[in-house]
Amino acid sequence: MAFGGDVTRHKSATGKIMGAIVVIVIVAVAAWWYFTRVPGVDFTRHGPEPSGPAAASTAPPPPPEHPISEAQTHPASATTAPLPPLDASDDVVAKALASIPGAEGLSELLLARGLVPHIVATVDALPRRSIGASILPMRTPRGVFMVDGSGDHPVLDAKDYARYEPYMKIVETVDARTLVTWYVHWYPLFQDAYRQLGYPQGYFNDRLIEAINDMLAAPNARPPVALVAKPDGHYAFADPTWESLSVGQKLMIRVGPEHERVLKNKLRSIRALLLGKAPEFRAAAPAQPAPAASAASTSSP
Repeated sequence: MAFGGDVTRHKSATGKIMGAIVVIVIVAVAAWWYFTRVPGVDFTRHGPEPSGPAAASTAPPPPPEHPISEAQTHPASATTAPLPPLDASDDVVAKALASIPGAEGLSELLLARGLVPHIVATVDALPRRSIGASILPMRTPRGVFMVDGSGDHPVLDAKDYARYEPYMKIVETVDARTLVTWYVHWYPLFQDAYRQLGYPQGYFNDRLIEAINDMLAAPNARPPVALVAKPDGHYAFADPTWESLSVGQKLMIRVGPEHERVLKNKLRSIRALLLGKAPEFRAAAPAQPAPAASAASTSSP
């Protein structure tokens, strides 16, 4: 079956992902954390495959639906140093992320190997109902998925939610505006990675907003979350409506109702800042400087 439809196979995903959640993409980086822990993951092209040699076009790409310039950030720092090329950005990007106040624990969670491309590929996949073969893990992670089988039908064990507490503390501590400021600064690299993924005329920020909107639309699941055993020994959601949800929405259900509430609140704050609609800044928001230029590309918006 397509990956994304099996509760058990995501057991490690949801746990390890909570730490990386503070990367504004929240559950996005979360899922990235899971994928990078599994051998055989290919984060190359996930966009539409070209049907043949691309014809030369002089038509400019359409404007972004959500320009990154509208994001509300902290005042820009005095540095004017250019960003590193995408393929040489891992160390500096991971260091900058882990240095965000409240995110000290991230250094133990991040695998700084293709960090930006992995985040971009994961965000692109979250609104989908399954994860395509281009980023499909070849084997499932180790760990114990906690199922309560004491009743007539198996349900997701509420004890499973407690595994995410250390990660949720980071989510609650890190300031949303600080995360958005970090993202805007490094945005040219995210845009470069998105175009290399197979969207030469797309905008990563638009896709991020789409992923956040999709996750905010996840149903407010209340325990017990009924499961159904599969012939291969794994579990799926018993409710066919939940089983047909996107990858991101299923992750929101798996973390438990209280964690889901915290995550959605953080996502709403991040979304408002990305759209320039955060109430506390709307009245007197200063004009934001353009993101730093990437040495890898001068054409990224």
